[in-house]
Amino acid sequence: MSAVANPATVQECLRVGAGFSQGDLNWIAELFSPLDARLSGFHADTTALYISVKNREAAGQKVTLESTIGGREKIVTTSSEDDLHAAIMDVRDDLRRRLNDSRTKHEPRHNRHLREVPQPESVEELA
Repeated sequence: MSAVANPATVQECLRVGAGFSQGDLNWIAELFSPLDARLSGFHADTTALYISVKNREAAGQKVTLESTIGGREKIVTTSSEDDLHAAIMDVRDDLRRRLNDSRTKHEPRHNRHLREVPQPESVEELA
């Protein structure tokens, strides 16, 4: 894969919405920083992350992360965890899983064999 001229980063693409303030942006971006490696293959101008929370810190709060990555179909992840930190981590981890699943789906079938490591059938093959 060739290098992207303006790679997406969480810091550049993350926006906060309802229930969060601009002051929350830095600590949320820090929690999301493990996504940077996965996002770096996409252009920043075609990538957007938007996080919001309904009923913050109350029973029944709901964190929603809406993501458009590389101009592809929108991915929406949600969490109803009672703890705000846990809910944010939950939507982050769900997005990472879905990005990994998407990458596997879009990978050309004829290249999938390159990921598999053949196992020797006998001890003599190891020598």
